[in-house]
Amino acid sequence: MKIVFMGTPDFSVPVLEALARDHEVVCVYSQPPRPAGRGKKDRPSPVQMKAEELGLPVRHPTSLKSPEAQAEFAALGADLAVVVAYGLILPQAVLDAPRHGCLNIHASLLPRWRGAAPIHRAIMAGDAETGICIMQMEAGLDTGPVLLREATAIGVEETTGALHDRLSDMGARLILDALADLPQLQPVPQPDAGVTYAAKIDKAEARLDWTRPAHEVDRLIRGLAPFPGAWCDVAGERVKLLGSRVVQGEGAPGAVLHGVIIACGVDAVEITLLQREGKRAMTPDEALRGFALPAVLG
Repeated sequence: MKIVFMGTPDFSVPVLEALARDHEVVCVYSQPPRPAGRGKKDRPSPVQMKAEELGLPVRHPTSLKSPEAQAEFAALGADLAVVVAYGLILPQAVLDAPRHGCLNIHASLLPRWRGAAPIHRAIMAGDAETGICIMQMEAGLDTGPVLLREATAIGVEETTGALHDRLSDMGARLILDALADLPQLQPVPQPDAGVTYAAKIDKAEARLDWTRPAHEVDRLIRGLAPFPGAWCDVAGERVKLLGSRVVQGEGAPGAVLHGVIIACGVDAVEITLLQREGKRAMTPDEALRGFALPAVLG
């Protein structure tokens, strides 16, 4: 099939690689290069870099609303567009241009967690499972009928980073299955019941509140790892906590019970990975050499 691929972050890259192996990718759309790094030089998106490595043409319009942009898209003569975390709203003219429309790979079990941050929100909410949906796109936000879905359990110590990588690979596999069976797949409308929205993560959410029960603290730590990273104050230094597990323990909220076990409002969490300011993520043993924890964390 002649496919237009539309995606931007690391999550989208395995899908592009899979499509480029099995189909004809006629063009790749991605967000424009953005300033990044200490020098704030424009850096292409992960998808653009992979597309250029594969020798595929890349476009990065800032909008698809103009008649010119829509005409350029239609002129590609694509059978299908595959969209994965692209970052631009697709106008109806773009949705209608490919012969088989546009398919979206969404990292949740729709209609739960429509929107920008479904992986983070699933872990933060304590969901037992999540998955991938291959959805036929329409004008609404992740409201289209689902062609194919697959569920996966969320591990009790799994972070957003680890789950992100698993779901990315799952999406790459599932879109190939969907394309192979496209004529036989029956679109299933999403039910009205069970709709939730995965709002974009606000950095203000990342400050840990030790008065919360341990299971909520643990979910926040794992849900925000590796980015933006849940944090607490350790002797005046902002330290990110990037891995944890719930354990038994009792004490004043924020009290260091022993080792790296921290008391919460109910029970305690054991920290398994942390990152001090200006340093890489480390195990507690590595990070705390020469750096003693105070009696209580802020």
